[in-house]
Amino acid sequence: MMSPVTQSMAILFASVLFTLCGRSSEARLTVEKGLKTMVYLSPKITQHPGSSSNKTYYDIDFPKGHIAIKSFNAEIVDETGNPVSLEETYMHHWFIARYYQHKDIKLISGNAGLCDHGHPQFFGLGSETRKTSTHVPDPYGVEVGNPVQVPAGFEEKWLFNIHAIDTRGTLDPMGCIECRCTLYNVTKNEHGLPLDPNYKGGFHCCYDGTQCEMKKGLKSVKRNVYLRYTVKWVDWSESVVPVQIYVLDVTDPWQSTGTHMCTLEYDIDKSVTGVGTNELTSTKRSNISFPTAGDVVYAVAHLHTGGTGSNLYGEDGRVICVSKPIYGQGNSVGDEAGYIVGMTTCYPKPGSVKIGKNEILTLESSYSSEKSHTGVLGLFYILVAESSFKP
Repeated sequence: MMSPVTQSMAILFASVLFTLCGRSSEARLTVEKGLKTMVYLSPKITQHPGSSSNKTYYDIDFPKGHIAIKSFNAEIVDETGNPVSLEETYMHHWFIARYYQHKDIKLISGNAGLCDHGHPQFFGLGSETRKTSTHVPDPYGVEVGNPVQVPAGFEEKWLFNIHAIDTRGTLDPMGCIECRCTLYNVTKNEHGLPLDPNYKGGFHCCYDGTQCEMKKGLKSVKRNVYLRYTVKWVDWSESVVPVQIYVLDVTDPWQSTGTHMCTLEYDIDKSVTGVGTNELTSTKRSNISFPTAGDVVYAVAHLHTGGTGSNLYGEDGRVICVSKPIYGQGNSVGDEAGYIVGMTTCYPKPGSVKIGKNEILTLESSYSSEKSHTGVLGLFYILVAESSFKP
């Protein structure tokens, strides 16, 4: 049996080794049949009970060269490398985006659309990150690092936006993760501008540095956590069929305005009818014109707690994808009761699900209206191989 000193040294060694492995490109790189895998750590995220951390980290570790990304997975871990429960640190969202840099100039190079702002990510999830597949099937891949696509004089780099909420000891954990303004005692946004009196909750109330209401008499204990992310890729070759990433948003006003200036979040009101029936569901819909023709390779929705499912339909009513939340049933990490711990995904047989150029798609996002919810999202990620590319 280890002495207390020996045990402390072992924990310290494990912590140091974990940090070195996460940062070392050689220590964690594996190659199997051409598929390369690398495990990285995000910069340190310092938290204390009730705190909200929402930072953007530029120039993060990422594979170099002209490659095809095959998957991108992530999870929150502590300093010893152990996964952290959603009941302690709630992953509101994380996303990774590409940008080009020249001296002090940064140009965001987002995905293929469709929102004109707010969704530049290549990959991004939330509490569902541990049990949601992001694998891109063969022969497809997300092309990055192509020197032809980089503006002259610029360098391709990557950034993280990570929004993590520490709910240890909070008075209302579910209210904290929905960013209810009263719990954060916030009346102004992060830029110091007054909030609309009708704004009940959302990311404008849980920005970086805000504090959710705590239970009385609890000691505040700081700790550091990290986003551990795993990237899989292959070197680019002519055998890879490139896919474009589209992020659809149920708040997209295109049908009424002709623009894609999405508002990103919205609220769910508590139902005043249907009590005692199966009608306690609120469904929001949007119609969106798709800009190009192609084959759907992968699709998945992103919902917040309270979500019941999301559907994407073609113009003729055909189902393109149905994505359902997976709720935890216990108290172990990855199975936290009441939290969305995964989303079901769609992998159509290559060439079997097509979208036409300028086809009007219908996106539906549904939430339980048994009680109110603030700051919810209704996104749908789809990977599309343009029709001109053939395996």
